[in-house]
Formats: sequence, structure tokens, C-alpha cells
Amino acid sequence: MKRIVALADRASLPALKLLAALNVLFFILFFAVAFLVAGKVHAESPGCKGKDMLAELAASDPALLGKIEAEGKATLNGEGLLWKLEKPGQKPSWLYGTMHVADPRVTALEPAATKAFDASHTLVIETTDVLDQQAMLASLMKQPELMMFTDNTTLASLMTPDEAKTVNAALQARGIPPASVTKMKPWMLSAMIALPACELARKTGGAPVLDVLLAQQAKAAGKEVKGLETAADQLSAMASLPMEFHIKGLVETLKLGDRMDDIIETMIVIYRRGDTGMFWPLFRNALPSSASDESGYAAFEEAMVTTRNKTMAERADPILAQGDAFLAVGAMHLPGPDGLVELFRKAGYTVTSADR
Repeated sequence: MKRIVALADRASLPALKLLAALNVLFFILFFAVAFLVAGKVHAESPGCKGKDMLAELAASDPALLGKIEAEGKATLNGEGLLWKLEKPGQKPSWLYGTMHVADPRVTALEPAATKAFDASHTLVIETTDVLDQQAMLASLMKQPELMMFTDNTTLASLMTPDEAKTVNAALQARGIPPASVTKMKPWMLSAMIALPACELARKTGGAPVLDVLLAQQAKAAGKEVKGLETAADQLSAMASLPMEFHIKGLVETLKLGDRMDDIIETMIVIYRRGDTGMFWPLFRNALPSSASDESGYAAFEEAMVTTRNKTMAERADPILAQGDAFLAVGAMHLPGPDGLVELFRKAGYTVTSADR
């Protein structure tokens, strides 16, 4: 741990907590609902200023970068965004990993993905609820406890005085009056503040995140658009995690301030390389954390990744059986022994990388 902290100092990397980094990573790569719910916060943007942490490491500690890259390559199905799904007796379909951002470097598909998307008859995304924000919010209001404290609980009542002071100061710096969010569940507030101003400005200006852009293009082309989850499904998964974990994640994420730009920029660099297996190794090796966080990470991974992957695979199967489907979900749903690539293999599909 001392070595990692020293590395951060030498390389001028942000002194980031792993939990905060994972909080941001989650909303970008796993949680399609979050930023659509987030609303219009900080429309002004001086431009993205994030630094690539991989480039920092290449200059300051190439040995550690090599370790991270090796762990990424060792991750099962950790290379590739586009995968071809084939099963005897049905037409092929495609699995594609997305980022839930509007950055033009992400929303411009590579030629192979464009060809697969254009040839498909059905687009499948995490949730079609994101395509109509007003309808989504109206639906969620039937279960207000997923977004708000409906009893006497407030955010401040769940924090220490020091945590409350940190959160209030960070919210005020973002132009969010603390009193206006005191009844908001911490995961909803995290969604509001986990993106840098430049990305929020894109969305406020009307630029859709990749998943929504694909849905818009699919509808314009006469394709059918289907979803695998509802907004309530995703928020219920969040609500299943310990409240202490969410509060700690919120506090640490707010501490990041403008340093979130560095995390986002690095994630985009990794994403464009198609190295989906590198996300976890990078943050676990290059960012400080504490041993006490490990149980929280395990619960997070089980509820937000493993369980949801299984649900997605089960719900996608009858759609894939019809063939010619383009399944686009957050990129971190793809790799690993419990990732969608492996789950589809276990379901009888031949799954091959198709990025080139």
C-alpha cells in the first residue's frame, strides 16, 4: 500500500480512493439509468481536462503498468468490444460493450460494429426506459423509496459530522444546495455528481449517450428496440447494497472534484483499446484503498455485476433465438467468468471476438 501511495505522489496521479473510482466506473459502464435520471447539473463546461493515467504510469512506473496490463490480458474475455454469437439453427447475433457517455470518441462505432449494427433487425439495450425520461420518472415514482428516503431519515443523519461537512461543501461547489437533496438516496446523488462538467454539458446540450444514440438510430432504420431490465430493476439492485457502502462511496466520490476527469479519460482510453479486462486491475493497483473496503466490493460485484449478468443472459436468450440481434450493454458486463461472453458460451452459443 505504501508503494502505491508513493507511486501516486511520484507520478502526480490523483490521490484517489479506490471506492470513489469504482463508483464512477460503475455509473459509466454498468448503470444505464443513472445519468438519465441525473438531470441537468452544471451545464457550463470549459472542456474536458482529464489526464490519461496509463500515460502517467508509462512514464513513472512502467513495471506497474506492465503488471496491470498483464492482469488485464489474463482476464477471461477481457479483450474486445464486439462479439459474434452463433448457435445451430438460428441466425447470428452480436454482443457489443458500450459506455454510457456522449463523448464522440465513444459514440463513433468502429467499422465492424457499424456493419453488425446496420445488418441487425433488433437492437437490445439494458433498458428502454431511458428513451423516455418523463415516463421513466413517472414509473419510478410508483416506488419512491428507490430514489428518496420516505421516512424520517436524511442523508446527514447517516453521516459523521466530518462527512456531512465534506459533502455539503462539495455540493455547494457544484451549485447544488445541500438542503435540496437531503432526502435523496445516496446512489441517486452519486449519479448526479459522478460525471465531469464537460460530459454533463454534452448531455444538457442534447448529445445522447451511446446506448440512446443506438436506439435512436435503430428506430429511424425501422429496427425493433428491446430492453433487458427496467429502471426499477437497476435501482433495486443498488438498494440491495448496504447503506454504509453507498454513503462511503458518495463521500469519496465528492472528494474527487475535478479529478473525476482523469478517471473518465483513462476509462475512455481503455475502452477505445477494447481492453475491458483492464478496468479493475488499473484501479486496484494504482489507487489507494483499505482492506475494510473488500467486503463492500464483493457485495457490489455480486449484486451489480454477477446477478445482473445472469438476468440479462436469461432475458436475452429468447430474443437471440430469433437471430439478427445487436445486444448493446455496458462494457464491464462482458469480461470475466461471470460475464456475458462466458454466460452465452455456457448457454450453447459459439462466441468469437469480431472487432476486426
